[in-house]
Amino acid sequence: MGKLLFSALTSLDGYVEDDEGNIGWAAPDEEVASFVNDIERPVGTYLYGRRMYETMVFWETVPLADLSPAELDFTELWRGADKIVYSTSLEAVSSRRTRIERRFDPRAVEELKATQERDISMGGFDLAAQAFMAGLVDECQLFIVPVVVGGGKSALPAKVRLSLELVDERRFKSGVVFVHYRCALTR
Repeated sequence: MGKLLFSALTSLDGYVEDDEGNIGWAAPDEEVASFVNDIERPVGTYLYGRRMYETMVFWETVPLADLSPAELDFTELWRGADKIVYSTSLEAVSSRRTRIERRFDPRAVEELKATQERDISMGGFDLAAQAFMAGLVDECQLFIVPVVVGGGKSALPAKVRLSLELVDERRFKSGVVFVHYRCALTR
């Protein structure tokens, strides 16, 4: 059975993008990127909202000669995984091993978790909020970047209460801190 993982790079004040939609401040260095790859290895399927998919599809066509070793490793991991994009507006996908679902169905995600041998990772705020509200998220993996952006898109949805159990943590030379929690929905 696969676990549903929520992973994000977030500012210290809890945002995944700033007020202008910028995410450049969260770009991982080689040490962090290599660690990200290691935690992504068990992932067999990515769930994305449209905007996150449009950001991540870069890895489908990026010239391999332009990549660092960690970026090349991630590209191979990403291309080798299945992708499901939840969108009512996206007409077609531009990556292999990808399909579109028009709506988020918690029962279908629960079935996917039950039938997968590998883990499932999700990205995109709206999609993550729906999964958190449905009690589907098994683990949170947050990379806290040493920057305060003052506002923007929150890393975690409002009005969700979770009990968390710390599984792992790590500090990086760049000041980034990784925290890994097991989740339990509380009502």
